[in-house]
Order: sequence, then structure tokens, then C-alpha cells
Amino acid sequence: MKILIINGPNLNMLGKREPDVYGKNTLEDLEYSIKQTFKDTIDFEFFQSNHEGCIIDKLHEANCNFDGIIINPGAFTHYSYAIADAIKSISTKVVEVHISNVHKREEFRQKSVTASACIGQITGFGFYGYILGVNAIINCEVGIGEK
Repeated sequence: MKILIINGPNLNMLGKREPDVYGKNTLEDLEYSIKQTFKDTIDFEFFQSNHEGCIIDKLHEANCNFDGIIINPGAFTHYSYAIADAIKSISTKVVEVHISNVHKREEFRQKSVTASACIGQITGFGFYGYILGVNAIINCEVGIGEK
């Protein structure tokens, strides 16, 4: 099984940016944790970009080359209809993940324009949310008309 993990803007600053919200661990720590949890069972590719177009290109390239995609669109969550459309344009299952509980934060963070393009959204469980997302891809049977 192959799964792509996409992290959006500012997630390269994990461990430095607002550690009271996002924790003290880095993006490299996150990637290591995911690989260790599923070692020898899943082939992961990791991608991070601060640029919307690069994320869209990666989604297009990933179509049918992965069994699933975990995406944390970062701030693009709240306004990138382009990323939402890119997710809708591919047949690969996509799960949206957020480290913090966005529903307990500022009002603008509580709306996701990308979540409805995904098979589901996981929010508020820290790095463990990515593990939950991978398990969702492994175990989720999608219904008729869904990804």
C-alpha cells in the first residue's frame, strides 16, 4: 500500500510556530512517527509546500499512483477552492487532517472549503490525527458516489 502525506503552508515550521497550539515536535518528527507506526506495511511519500499551485500539481500527479492521500492544507483549508477542485478531480481517497481542533479556534478557522471534497476530516488529535487518517484510508469502504 502507498500513501501520500501532503502538508501545506507553514507546517514546515512545526516545533517553532505556536508550540502551545501545534506542539514542540517538528515535521520530521511527524514523518518519523508515521513511518514507525506503520513500518514495513505501508510505503509513504511526504510532501510539504507553502505554495498552492505546487499542492495542486502534487494532487494531480498522485492520482491513481497512491492508495490514499492525507492532506493538511493549513490555511488553504479556509479559502482554496482550487485545492478543493483538485481533490474532486482525482479518484484517489483523500482524508483532511488538522493538528489542532480548528472548531475551538478563531471563527475563520472553523470553515473548511476542502473538507467536503474529502472522504472525511480529522481534527484536534495532534500528530495522532495523521495515524487516524491512515487507518481511515486502510479501513474505509466508500459508498456509491463517494471517493
